[in-house]
Amino acid sequence: MTATQADLDEPSAVSPIEVSADAAILESGLSTDQAAQRLTEDGPNALPGGQRRSLLSIAVGTVREPMFLLLLAAGSLYLAFGDLQEGLTLFGFVVVTVGLTLYQEGRTERAIEALRDLTSPRALVIRDGQPQRIAGRDVVRGDLLKLSEGDRVPADALLVSADGVRADESLLTGEAVPVGKRVAKADERAASGNASGATRQVPGGDDLPWVYAGTLIVQGNALACVTATGQRSEIGRIGTSLSTVEKERSPLQKQTTRLVRNLALLALALSLLLILTHGLIEGDWLQALLAGIALAMALLPEEYPVVLTVFPALGARRLSREGVLTRRINAIETLGATTVLCSDKTGTLTENRMTVTNLVAGGVDLSESLALDARTAGRLPEAFHALVEHAILASVIDPFDPMEKAFHQLGQRFLTETEHLHRNWRLVRTYALSPALRAMSHVWAAPGDGVQTVAAKGAPEAVMDLCHLDDAQRAHVGSVVETLAAQGLRVLAVASGSFEGQDWPTDEHGFDFEFIGLLGLADPVRTEVPAAVAECRAAGIRVVMITGDYPATARAIAHQAGLAERDGDVLTGDEIAGLDDGALRERMATVSVCARIAPEQKLRIVQALKARGDIVAMTGDGVNDAPALRAAHVGVAMGKRGTDVARESASLVLIDDNFAAIVASVRLGRRIFDNLRKAMSYILAVHVPIAGMAMLPVLLGWPALLYPMHIALLELIIDPACSVAFENEPAEDDVMQRPPRDATAPLFGGTTLLLALVQGLGVLAVVMAAFAWAGARIPEPEARAFAFATLVVGNLALILSNRSTTRSLWATLRTPNRTLWGVLGLASALLLASLYVPWAVAVLRFAPLPVHELAAACGLGLLSVLWFEGIKWARRRPSL
Repeated sequence: MTATQADLDEPSAVSPIEVSADAAILESGLSTDQAAQRLTEDGPNALPGGQRRSLLSIAVGTVREPMFLLLLAAGSLYLAFGDLQEGLTLFGFVVVTVGLTLYQEGRTERAIEALRDLTSPRALVIRDGQPQRIAGRDVVRGDLLKLSEGDRVPADALLVSADGVRADESLLTGEAVPVGKRVAKADERAASGNASGATRQVPGGDDLPWVYAGTLIVQGNALACVTATGQRSEIGRIGTSLSTVEKERSPLQKQTTRLVRNLALLALALSLLLILTHGLIEGDWLQALLAGIALAMALLPEEYPVVLTVFPALGARRLSREGVLTRRINAIETLGATTVLCSDKTGTLTENRMTVTNLVAGGVDLSESLALDARTAGRLPEAFHALVEHAILASVIDPFDPMEKAFHQLGQRFLTETEHLHRNWRLVRTYALSPALRAMSHVWAAPGDGVQTVAAKGAPEAVMDLCHLDDAQRAHVGSVVETLAAQGLRVLAVASGSFEGQDWPTDEHGFDFEFIGLLGLADPVRTEVPAAVAECRAAGIRVVMITGDYPATARAIAHQAGLAERDGDVLTGDEIAGLDDGALRERMATVSVCARIAPEQKLRIVQALKARGDIVAMTGDGVNDAPALRAAHVGVAMGKRGTDVARESASLVLIDDNFAAIVASVRLGRRIFDNLRKAMSYILAVHVPIAGMAMLPVLLGWPALLYPMHIALLELIIDPACSVAFENEPAEDDVMQRPPRDATAPLFGGTTLLLALVQGLGVLAVVMAAFAWAGARIPEPEARAFAFATLVVGNLALILSNRSTTRSLWATLRTPNRTLWGVLGLASALLLASLYVPWAVAVLRFAPLPVHELAAACGLGLLSVLWFEGIKWARRRPSL
């Protein structure tokens, strides 16, 4: 395939095929209005599955939960035995609790839906004559797709322009070998407009012009016209459904499932025991059954599944506000445990805004040098014209890469009025960059001239190899490269050659190249990176920079970013190739800079770090980065410059490719994990006194304190507290001043579990004592109200106390959390209503409390957690 540079400068000028191909579509793709109309006609480019749950389905699932079944059972018993008021009250609690659940889960579903939209595959299309990045689901029939290496094809399409395209169609055919693609012929373009579908082609086979939704472009670039979307595509016909948000059980979910199962079995056993004991002793089997139901409700930790759904989903939404998309929600668990953060240099630590700052020309002698800056004006000396000319010729015509953009901008700046810009030349052959040869070459034909110009650019050692320089010449060029690289510049070499005829060699080594010179490009370190690196160091996270640049360049950038000293140790790709796995594992214990690294070597680096016991986060953007991203505990793909296959392999996607966003996500991950632990500790702690007060008074022969309606009322306080208030809790002050947590340690076990149980037992002891003390002084309804008020205030004190495991309760009062204060206000209002609204007082079997009795109950409730404040004080004391 050949094309003039003028033609290729305007991608939309390549004639697409189209059913109703009018002149406007041929020139500029679909218009916005046409695309919207076809989206309405054909529907979104999506397959069935992964749909958002409706409120009805959430409600149906909610009323099937054991807690709600117990509420319904208790309400039905009251109605069956003629207690209409208490029965209707319990059913009212069912409605209110279902409403709260709908709000919480609806909020979570909205967060997950937004996450699904953000992380869905993107497509680069040409509309209204301009390239636009849109959601894959918005691609329509007739759209022009721009496809590049690493892209996932969003819809079935026919190639109208192609350069060395190969596609992996194993998803559809099962064949792992990529197949070659070609441009569609005129009759194939015409046949594609046949609406009858008679021209449908089966995937598989070389040298075909069709690409298919879900397949992967592994080589080359293309322009394609969409012929089928959604269920009409080949993957839609097969009925395969791919989900971008994976659902898998994390270690935390498995651990919590075991805890909930054990507590459920305990609830069942103790409830049966309580029913039998109370029934046999008192002979009142109805009250025994109600007491058993109340105990089961008190013991069932039904908040755990809610917390495990709400926290990660809302945490993912918070991460998206930091510029980080979460493709695998379970990665949030791992973020706070990360010990090593492996980062690319270009575009992540640096701005990916390249400028040519140094030119060195004169052939192998490199006798001419020039330093450029933004203020440099006038004409470029003639000695450097060929260097800039061939750097442009060896670049993509319509560049996306910042480095190649810099070459084109340099040409526009200095060569516009010279004969060194060739708009009328034809690109007749390209040789892509490869792991074996880090250089690319373009063959150009001038009008009416049989001699073709070959331009090559790439890594200096690769271009020196193409030019067959001897050792002395290599050493001289290498010394100049080292000087430029020590300034933190990215250095590329340029060479030229010529060729006659059409029988081009299979690789660049078949050309006779002449070395022209070197270009140095500056890519400044992002201003926020040094502070982010320092924050990682304070948090016990080691940052390792991985780059394909020269060691001297890598060392200089690492010094600017605060990663290493100017003379710090650098591990090169050549060294890695000579190390076995054990030796590499030892080297990675201290190395902070890896240079001249091939993408496939990233996987070995990840494996070496994991073998040392590190929790690894790895960034990547290319097709060959996918194995390393998949192998890392947290794979981080680039949103701007990353390929689809890299994004699909990663757990997180950086919207703006900024390193500081990774650090912010680690900070937020630690906050989410801390708050999750606080919420789970609170849930267990608060269930201990509720369960104890549902069982112990009955077993001791005292009047029953808690009935099902009391448990339901307490749940109205517990649910918002654990799922909303704790989720909104700000990060601890020292969240990035402590080492990463042990990833193998359970979230909720050991000391954390013990402290939660002891907290709950402390509140239980005070409430039992309050009930006994009140029962000896005041009538039973007032005593029940007194003990219930003590329990509610103890519950609120547990919320405040669990906001921090080190700071005092009084210190946490100064920490802003408006949601928490809303929950506390609601709980206080519910308590006052239950004590003083006549209807509520009658249903709950209370009597209004005098003010002094209420004050005493509140004091006892606060007293129930003061001992825990003593433990916090003891924890803080060594650091004072």
